[in-house]
Amino acid sequence: MKGPSGTRLPLPVVGIWLLTRALLLLCVFKVLVLPGPDVTSDVSVIYQGWYDVLRTGTYPLDDVTWQYPPAAALAILSPGLLPFLEYTSAFFVLVLLCDAAVLGLLLYAGRRPGKCLSGAWVWVAGVPLLGPTAYARYDLMVTAVAVAALLAGVRHPRLLGVLAGFGALLKVWPALLLAGTRRGAVTRRSWTAAVVAGAAVLLACTAAMPGALAFLTFQRDRGTEVESLGSLVFHVARNFGWEGQVLLNYGSVEFLGPYVPVVSTAALALTVVAFGWLLVWRVRARAFGATTLPDAAFAAVLLFTTTSRVISPQYMIWLVGLAAVCLVFRASRMVRPAKMVLVATGVTMLEFPIWFTHVVHSDLWGIVLLGVRNGLLVAATLLACRELWRRTVTEPRLRERAAVPAQSAEPSRPEVSPAAPAGDPATVR
Repeated sequence: MKGPSGTRLPLPVVGIWLLTRALLLLCVFKVLVLPGPDVTSDVSVIYQGWYDVLRTGTYPLDDVTWQYPPAAALAILSPGLLPFLEYTSAFFVLVLLCDAAVLGLLLYAGRRPGKCLSGAWVWVAGVPLLGPTAYARYDLMVTAVAVAALLAGVRHPRLLGVLAGFGALLKVWPALLLAGTRRGAVTRRSWTAAVVAGAAVLLACTAAMPGALAFLTFQRDRGTEVESLGSLVFHVARNFGWEGQVLLNYGSVEFLGPYVPVVSTAALALTVVAFGWLLVWRVRARAFGATTLPDAAFAAVLLFTTTSRVISPQYMIWLVGLAAVCLVFRASRMVRPAKMVLVATGVTMLEFPIWFTHVVHSDLWGIVLLGVRNGLLVAATLLACRELWRRTVTEPRLRERAAVPAQSAEPSRPEVSPAAPAGDPATVR
């Protein structure tokens, strides 16, 4: 079998993708059932409920679980493109098509000079490691937009900006794709395109239906979600008499009670610190190579995921997609952080949905699972940031310092004055 370029398709990658995605479809269609809560209820109940409201010409103004930017309505309404299927089936089919599109992009990019198929393998392995949750949320659709943006952005900064701006109106985090754009014309073009595209989408959504910005209010009063990094404080504290509760709040299972606002504020403070580090890195960076754009995006999303007061399982799909783009490039140094993300994704499926009851009850096994998963995310974040800093700040500076003594130590050649008579000593200028 040959691809569009005439080269043979990598059959092992395609074969394993077909096998693993068949298993995912069997899970979301409930032919195979994993232990734990039903992860597909978000689609069959919540998404379909939003779909019914959106079709009436308004955003879900009375539903505090609607916490997404206005363009998310397009993802929720997209199953209407397949009217011959019922809503949940159509949604799963569309996610499968987005999954296939990402694989196609990674395979196409991986066969170009200086690139490889490692990124495609990361995608093929990473999505099923999350289990059926990967197909039961619209995050894979958003990740498809992000992958396309980064792969296109190497040569087409305006297209990167348009896709990043549109992605930000789907789920905010794709705005971070612009963190590693080369300073100068590339940054001006991509950032301007992102602002124009985002403003156009926002204006269209606001004009089309009332309530486009309601999600900002619904996010304000959230607590600390039970899977976040900060939640570990309360998981341990519950075993020593902490009097708080675990409740379904604003669409997720959260801790509510004494000191929760303090931990939530600390998480927001860490996010601000992460943003500050990114700004310092942008100012100090001296070299923007071919891998800087995806590497910086991967590090930035790791920072904001790890410090978030909500680390929902589907967030791992973002990281898998960005890790896959990084590893398309042979020269990328994100191999170890990418491997950590893959392991963390597998552990995430264990803590949700398989053993989520242990997490909710804060027992030893639940704490261990969260500690391992969140520990891997912290380690991947620190390592990715260190590699990004080394490659773009430290190493270019060392090369510059090494070049200066080399130039000063180079012996100067004596220049012979044309006026000197033959046989006389040369006059040195």
